Amino acid sequence: MSTQTRCRPNLPSEYLWIAICAVVLSLAALPRGATAQSDEIAPPKSMEVSGVPKAPSSLAKEVKRYLGAYGLPLAGWHPEKRELWVKGISSAAWVARVEMPTGPQKPWVYLPFGDVYDVYFQPQAKYAVYNRDANGDESFQMFLYNPVTRASTLLSEEKSRNTEPVWSHSGERVVWSFSPSKGSGVSLSVINPFDPKSRRLLVESTGNYLKAFGWSPDDTQVAFCEFIGNTTSRLWLVDVEKGEKRLLSGNAEKADEYYDSPLFSKDGKGVFVITDRGSDVRRLAYLNLSNGQFKSLTAAINWDVDEFQLSPDGKTLAFVVNENGVSRLYLLDTEGGNHKPTGDLPVGVISDLKWHNNSTELAFNLKSPRTPNDIYSLDVKTGKVEHWTKSVNGGLDLEKLSLPELIQWKSFDGRMISGFLYRPSAGFTGKRPVIIDIHGGPEEQYRPVFGYEDNYFINELGIVKIYPNVRGSTGYGKKFLDLDNGVQREDAVKDIGALLDWIKKQPDLDADRVLVQGSSYGGYMSLSVAAKYDDRIRGAISDSGATNLATFIERTEGWRRDLRRAEFGDERDPKVKTFMERTAPLNNIRKIKKPLLIIQGKNDPRVAASEADAMVNAAKQQGTSVWYVLAGDEGHTFVKQGNRDFRLYSIILFAQEHLLRQANNQQPPSSKRPKSEK
Repeated sequence: MSTQTRCRPNLPSEYLWIAICAVVLSLAALPRGATAQSDEIAPPKSMEVSGVPKAPSSLAKEVKRYLGAYGLPLAGWHPEKRELWVKGISSAAWVARVEMPTGPQKPWVYLPFGDVYDVYFQPQAKYAVYNRDANGDESFQMFLYNPVTRASTLLSEEKSRNTEPVWSHSGERVVWSFSPSKGSGVSLSVINPFDPKSRRLLVESTGNYLKAFGWSPDDTQVAFCEFIGNTTSRLWLVDVEKGEKRLLSGNAEKADEYYDSPLFSKDGKGVFVITDRGSDVRRLAYLNLSNGQFKSLTAAINWDVDEFQLSPDGKTLAFVVNENGVSRLYLLDTEGGNHKPTGDLPVGVISDLKWHNNSTELAFNLKSPRTPNDIYSLDVKTGKVEHWTKSVNGGLDLEKLSLPELIQWKSFDGRMISGFLYRPSAGFTGKRPVIIDIHGGPEEQYRPVFGYEDNYFINELGIVKIYPNVRGSTGYGKKFLDLDNGVQREDAVKDIGALLDWIKKQPDLDADRVLVQGSSYGGYMSLSVAAKYDDRIRGAISDSGATNLATFIERTEGWRRDLRRAEFGDERDPKVKTFMERTAPLNNIRKIKKPLLIIQGKNDPRVAASEADAMVNAAKQQGTSVWYVLAGDEGHTFVKQGNRDFRLYSIILFAQEHLLRQANNQQPPSSKRPKSEK
């Protein structure tokens, strides 16, 4: 994750603003916790650390240039002018205007505090709403913001959770996902943001997650999805005034299909939606509201549709297809139904499609292994592509960064599993050590985007990084996605066992020097791999990972508990709980002899800190080496830069100590050999 620009309000000129932002960026890249006089990096005051050796201040200097690259994501278009907006969200949140491709960034919106999740603009761009939590607790409160007066007004009920606001076309109402304190499930609420007292419950959840996406052209109805799990959902309409619901699709008793991102057609007679109805992959479809008939619009494409947006005139649908982790952008004529891929775009991952009101220009983010985040626009009439913003390299030569290789291996049941492998430069000779980095979710997918500090491990330490997409990952069809559900969870762990077999067969990889790491579900997987394949790895790193699925589900926040049960199984079922207890890394700690690094946020509402505490205590009791990093002011993901930095230093030290210490005497390409290479 990049170090993003912080800027200040009421500056006399854009040039001073840019200069100050540049200074702040340089300061952000300085070593945290170290001074010119100190030889060690101290952890932040809010952080409790045990077992982690002292980090030398020289390490911060070595890592510095890998933390300076960043790209600013797309925030939207001006509703009238040809002007793009970019945003930065870190210790402050801000939005700047870009009036022409490669033009300067001019300040506009500034929120001088951290913990902002995102900013959502009214279609008329006169106001915005934003949501903000406190120290990672995810109890997001929603505020109305006036860019002229810089005044914020609380719209939500205190101690509730408020996310994913969607403005009506008129800009007079907002519908959003709402969960009361200690409540279960996620409901929908609606408000006139200029009258906070108008806030009311629109659709009450029965325990599932409700999320709104699109208003009808006349602003009388909202299309929303009821997510039963991350792979099953129902599609609904609700009358905003009456509160009457209409089930559009999905079995009312037992959901077995997936629906996402519904948007009304321009005439209001139908809804476009992403669905796996009648398909193994997620397609773009059109639902006729008068007769209830579905029509697949991308039946000829055998890959998942990631996202789509309808042009304001309703004539063109832009949609993105995920082809083995890489994006392809398509345009579809809504009248004729024909679609075609666009050309002349760099290879990468495309996201956040946003149309200009002229219905001609489409803007989007593009990320790649050498691109933190660039913004492009496409003229759909002429095919002209323009590069609006370019990522800042922070002193790093982005063109020399490692490019991924798509790899495949056969798992225990004959199924082919894939992932991406990044190699260090040829200057590192001999068999190279490996870090297997497992994604979270479980329904996420590793895609080849910019690696930020991961590039340090590859470039400076000569470590190969492999990012597997084990069974249960998105992007490979519904059947593949469901292969790890419930009591099939261990099969995903076996996919990593098969990867270890594959590594052993590679002449340039050192199967005797392998670490496994992951965040969230990836952390649980890392600990599970450590318990099952302890003799084949050097150690495991778990960042915010569950250590027992039964206790994890019992302790996770109520708004997401049923979603987790749909994926992992219901711990109230004796057979399921027996399986969870039998396979829990915590209950198999006796099998884990190799060193552990446990990283956790104390305010994590998803994976309670007690999960990490129990694992650390159990490891210590049996004499297993364990390092523990506990941030008292973080939640499920570290967002404060000082905490992020110390987390990184700890991982580097762990890799040096347990992966590189017994490396053979190979000289890396730089003149200075890493201390751990002896």
